[in-house]
Amino acid sequence: MNAGTVKIAHLSDLHLSGWSDRRQISALDRLLAHFVAEGFDHIVISGDLSNSASPADWKIVRDRLEKHGLYHCEKVTVVAGNHDLINLEEEMRFYNVLNPFAGLKMMFFQKRLREFCNFFSELITDGNDTVPSFPFIKVLNFPSVSVAIAALNSVYPWFPAENPLGARGEISIGQLHALANPDVLASLKDCFVIGLCHHAYKVYGTDALIDQAFDWTMELKNREKFLEMMKLMHVDIVLHGHFHRFQTYAVEGIPFVNGGSFRYDVRRYGRIEIAGKGRFTQKFELLAEK
Repeated sequence: MNAGTVKIAHLSDLHLSGWSDRRQISALDRLLAHFVAEGFDHIVISGDLSNSASPADWKIVRDRLEKHGLYHCEKVTVVAGNHDLINLEEEMRFYNVLNPFAGLKMMFFQKRLREFCNFFSELITDGNDTVPSFPFIKVLNFPSVSVAIAALNSVYPWFPAENPLGARGEISIGQLHALANPDVLASLKDCFVIGLCHHAYKVYGTDALIDQAFDWTMELKNREKFLEMMKLMHVDIVLHGHFHRFQTYAVEGIPFVNGGSFRYDVRRYGRIEIAGKGRFTQKFELLAEK
């Protein structure tokens, strides 16, 4: 593609574990410096910034982005992952396991989600009075093409029987209804549309019983409704993480890209170059060794 294309960098599943995690932080610094040097127009991080739902890890990401002049709505988009919102160790303590009130679990979960949105508000809103929340639409106008990012929260609260590992996902009906609003759909006209969430549409998807059991613990519960919404929005590509594989696949003609895991491969990232509506290339790049 030519110099007029829009370059998007995609990484996922950082799983940072505090400031003592020096190797990962140094690697993140190096990767962000590379994005700046390469002139990427935008960076997408598809969840699991933290490994243990710690706002201190969110702060590491924010500090690193600020260091490289990237902490701005037009430069970076982030969504939450299950490891950002669910501390499994805390959830599985006996007083939570025995808590019969599902409404309380949902209330605390929503509080945590609001904390994430408020913490990264500068990457969700453009500085106006809009309350940062999911879903949100971000339209980036470039000389060659307008790129719209439709970001959804796919994290589902922990429940002992229904979501025992805290890794199953669901996109709420409220989010889907919000995106189906005619004014929202009209705002996407002529844009190259990127769908974005944390959970994968496809995990293993095999007949092996052990794989099917793993799929259940990781799945996006209402993935068919999510797919219907992506079709309605005429998305050109969907970016996600969660399942730690660097892979691409298509579902009913829609390309999906799994951003793998920065935690397990600090040199690999996704590169999307957009030339116009429906016109793009995608590949995984490997940063050269020092």
